[in-house]
Amino acid sequence: MGIYVNPGNELMQDALNSMIYVDKSLIVRELNKVLNTKSKYICVSRPRRFGKSMAKALLMAYYSRGCKSYRQFKNLKIAQEPTYRKYLNKFNVIAIDCVDYSANLFKTGEDSFVNRITARVKRDFIKEFQDIDFSDCRSIAECIQIVYQETGVKFVILIDEYDLPIRTEQPESLFKEYLDLLLSLFKSEATGQAIALAYITGILPIVRERVESKLNNFREKTFLEPTNFAEFTGFTEQEVSELCKKFDINYLECLKWYDGYNVEGINICNPHAIVECITEKKFKPFWSNTGTYETIAPYIKGNYKGIKDDLIKMLAGGSVPVNITSFANTLSDITSKDKLFTYLMHTGFLAYNPDEKTCRMPNLETQDIWGNALENTESFKVLGEFIKNSERLLKATLAKDGEVVAAALEKLHDEITSNLSYNHEQSLQSAIDIAYMHAKTYYRIFNELPTGKGVADVVLVPLYPNWPAVIIELKRKSSTESALNQIREKKYSERLGDYKGRLLFVGINYDEKKHHTCEIVECEK
Repeated sequence: MGIYVNPGNELMQDALNSMIYVDKSLIVRELNKVLNTKSKYICVSRPRRFGKSMAKALLMAYYSRGCKSYRQFKNLKIAQEPTYRKYLNKFNVIAIDCVDYSANLFKTGEDSFVNRITARVKRDFIKEFQDIDFSDCRSIAECIQIVYQETGVKFVILIDEYDLPIRTEQPESLFKEYLDLLLSLFKSEATGQAIALAYITGILPIVRERVESKLNNFREKTFLEPTNFAEFTGFTEQEVSELCKKFDINYLECLKWYDGYNVEGINICNPHAIVECITEKKFKPFWSNTGTYETIAPYIKGNYKGIKDDLIKMLAGGSVPVNITSFANTLSDITSKDKLFTYLMHTGFLAYNPDEKTCRMPNLETQDIWGNALENTESFKVLGEFIKNSERLLKATLAKDGEVVAAALEKLHDEITSNLSYNHEQSLQSAIDIAYMHAKTYYRIFNELPTGKGVADVVLVPLYPNWPAVIIELKRKSSTESALNQIREKKYSERLGDYKGRLLFVGINYDEKKHHTCEIVECEK
């Protein structure tokens, strides 16, 4: 048993020993279907902390001849599949995590990224196959070929974060060295006959211009189009529901914070965030602790045409059109809003609707990340500050502090609109949606909700006992009193159905000088 060649099942056992384990073993069923076929080359791309390394540990334990994993798999779903025993621990496995060599990315000579990987893997070959002479082998591919020639046992190759050298934009000479390594493993006929399966994972799909033509034998399973791998891209809503019941966690609150990705018709949640939420018994952003700000901030500084209006619309809960076809899957190719949004969908900061060809912000966790990024970007600083301070606005509303609410909305209304759109009702409504973003933690928010005798502009329906319902009416060149009277006269509160308890009526008005006023009154229903 080696570390890189024929590894053991320790990582798989660690996962099984954990408090939270979600059985994703049926990914093996899908991979067994393509073993020893022309479709045996698989590239999976998905965001950070969406289970790529967990899947690699599972596949190592299942395929590797370096361990006996019957005990680990006997109670998992894959054990019921007809091919389960046929391939269990039957292959030589090479497992590489490129992150282990990130310190070598820009080094040359013997310490270069490729040379260090080659040296470590070859060392394992020598230990694992002591009866074979590797003295003439200068590459991993040559080691594979000679072992297959001597033993007749094929290889499964697993590479995690394969795109790290590509994302970091190495010098051309080092990039070519890495590309040659990939070609020797996956495009050589001599090596190909010794490979039963190649499974490589990364954050971005295969780069079109520099790599795709070279690795055109790979079938891609991207975060936007995972096809038959959809259920393995994260935790499904059913899996989250079962976890919430087991650990007594509010399921609907979990979905609000960590759900929002629909892939191939399956709703997917962020698995890392769900595990951390259950462990800590708290709802808060967990993904933002993994270097996510750096993913967004450098690119929104580009301030591409139309990006501010689209971000405002998405922050307010809406969707915007996006063309995903032009992005070449490389960071140097981000030169437009569509390319940026496509990149951010692949990395999980936006969610894609393939039917409508639109994108949106998927959940409260990503909205918090966007707030951090915008607050630290000069051209979006005011907008970011409002997102981060929306909790204060909610508290001011509940405290019936109309002056604080009016001042905040006046500043935000001015920030997000041009002179041409300032007086559109949708502009003020977008300002309210952004200003009350934090309220989504405690309320269901409805815009233009049909009521007894009219349409209420904004209604906040509480999710928890002892929280008041809130009805907001907007006016221009009128008065807060007129707004409050409309709420009463048109019986907007009737739309709350069986709700009984405190009600806050919020009347907001602004005049021709764009001065905002707000009056908040309380009653009972």
